[in-house]
Amino acid sequence: MKVDENNEILSNIRIVLVQTSHPGNIGATARAMKNMGLSDLALVNPKIFPSAEATSRASGADNILAGAQVFGSLKEALEPCELVMGASARIRHLGWSEVGPKKGSELLISVAKNAPVAVVFGRENSGLTNEELELCNHLLHIPTNPEFSSLNVASAVQVLSYEIYSAIIGEQTIDSPEAEDRPATSQEFEGFFDHLLQTLEKTDFLQLYKTKRLQQRIRRIFYRSELNRTEVNILRGILTAINNKIDELK
Repeated sequence: MKVDENNEILSNIRIVLVQTSHPGNIGATARAMKNMGLSDLALVNPKIFPSAEATSRASGADNILAGAQVFGSLKEALEPCELVMGASARIRHLGWSEVGPKKGSELLISVAKNAPVAVVFGRENSGLTNEELELCNHLLHIPTNPEFSSLNVASAVQVLSYEIYSAIIGEQTIDSPEAEDRPATSQEFEGFFDHLLQTLEKTDFLQLYKTKRLQQRIRRIFYRSELNRTEVNILRGILTAINNKIDELK
């Protein structure tokens, strides 16, 4: 890959920290990112930011902190992203597609050639909630010693950032999807899913089986399909036709 192309890919990869309690972890994350050429840092409701401790721990990565964007919700931070991964120290059991750092970095790079992507890291003491992971296409799990599996958030960012940078400078061949096959953005997927739920309620399906767990399972079915923009538009067209037919029959 050429230098300009490398930089464009790296600039399309967003690191998202959710409700970080310790400002030092924000600074350490900025340092880890700069070490590996990443620059897009997003903070969702950080407890303390900006902070002198964050600046100190950044150790020269002040430009990353200065450019960090602060958001009021995770959904807002992910809106422009076509691929989202949520980091989790533990295995979940709701059907999330799980990838490791190497496979995850390859997927991120393949999409980041054309569009923004994101990796989400949760709270220091409790990680990401299931509701937050529902906004992610894949669960990113970094294997660790099962007897001591707790990994500092900045260390987790460093591991993934290294895998991304190593894949890029190693000039690995990672196919980029054609324009019409690009994944739907988080915002486009959420619009489709809301449309789907409204239709299911209209057909009385969710009136009979209205549970949060069922909605999570339905969401995972479509996330595993890795819908692209054209497919989302087709599905929304089908939902519109169903709604129109229901209205005619009333």
